[in-house]
Amino acid sequence: MIPAAVLFDAGNTLVFLDYGRLAAAVGSRMGLPLTESGLRQHAAEAARAMEQGRLTDRERGAAFLLTLFERAGVPADRTEELKAALLELHQRAHLWGATEPGTGDALARLKRAGVRLAVVSNSDGRAATALAAGGLLDEFEFVIDSGEVGVEKPDPRIFQIALDRLGVSAAEALYVGDLYEVDVVGARAAGLDVVLLDPAGAHAGRDVRTVRSVTELVDGLLAARAA
Repeated sequence: MIPAAVLFDAGNTLVFLDYGRLAAAVGSRMGLPLTESGLRQHAAEAARAMEQGRLTDRERGAAFLLTLFERAGVPADRTEELKAALLELHQRAHLWGATEPGTGDALARLKRAGVRLAVVSNSDGRAATALAAGGLLDEFEFVIDSGEVGVEKPDPRIFQIALDRLGVSAAEALYVGDLYEVDVVGARAAGLDVVLLDPAGAHAGRDVRTVRSVTELVDGLLAARAA
């Protein structure tokens, strides 16, 4: 049965790092031959670094970025210089503003099917800004941002805030994220079914359903409804 509502994570689910912009800007500032493909190939490893130990959302974000750039060739002794470059870029324009082809269309199809859509994200108060940069913000009724509500995943309370605002029960909703220890653990604690976006197969064999893209997720939901 198709859910009454689907709640989405933002970063690495709906919006992604603008790898080309980052490679060019950081490489130029630091005098290093960084490339878009060189960063992208280490994304799965960087994502795994986000699940090591009990980290805050800010610490998870830092772990992802530092792992990504270190594996791409930034020397460990230039970490502080790297942090300064990334902070400057983020203040100028949100780092997470790229989208995968077809995402907007897939969300629009789900809305036309009568499914309500919202976002529940650990962020710094700018999740909506990132979604707007990616051209996706208008597809959602609202965005629950941990930086604004004062509670972050995996705390089940942040999911309940969204459910209460939608006026639906946990049993009627689905959550879509990308991190097991944050998204799966938190959503299940709130009583939600959950799917992980996992294009690289990093979560293969774990006790959670995975999809390679938002488009694949929506195709599956609508096909199940038609059946």
